[in-house]
Amino acid sequence: MPAQQPSPRSPLPLTVGFDLDMTLIDSRPGIRAAYLALSAETGTPIDADLVVSRLGPPVDEELRNWFPAEAVAATADRYREIYPAHAIAPTSALPGARESLAAIRGRGGRSIVVTAKYRPSAELHLTHLGIEPDALVGGLWAEAKARALREHGASVYVGDHVGDVRGARTAGALSVGVTTGPCDAAELRAAGADVVLSSLTEFPAWLETYAA
Repeated sequence: MPAQQPSPRSPLPLTVGFDLDMTLIDSRPGIRAAYLALSAETGTPIDADLVVSRLGPPVDEELRNWFPAEAVAATADRYREIYPAHAIAPTSALPGARESLAAIRGRGGRSIVVTAKYRPSAELHLTHLGIEPDALVGGLWAEAKARALREHGASVYVGDHVGDVRGARTAGALSVGVTTGPCDAAELRAAGADVVLSSLTEFPAWLETYAA
């Protein structure tokens, strides 16, 4: 009786990672409101408009611009406590966000969100907006995002910040930049982005070409 031949290995499903703030969601109104509330509570002046013009890094890094070093950790904890009351309702999904995840799902793929944001806050945003990735990882910024991208087998990572580009490159994933955040196309390309889109509205068509 001839030996049974092994069946060919099935290809792994496509897994695409996404940043959250200013990639999938426009959280500027909510974050601005949260910082204004924090400023009022602590009596510390904070330029909330400046803050939301440079979203991306963890909240602790931003708070170092406004509070003494020894107060940053406790202030960050307080910011996270008041965040749900101020930041969830004013935040909206960016154009193309839901359609991009649907396009991945339509191809039998998986989508994951990897963000520097506190995970419970990120989960509140996604639930409120009805955006349903297959996995969510919070608390990772820039190169540290590579750990989650590797663990989930992501071959593509989409983000709006040069830190997202660094995370994708560290993970060996294709870096797709979107110019909906603080970094323009030139900055994203200079950081090493493989693809730059004006927004996620262009992602489903790009995915068709990439998957083919």
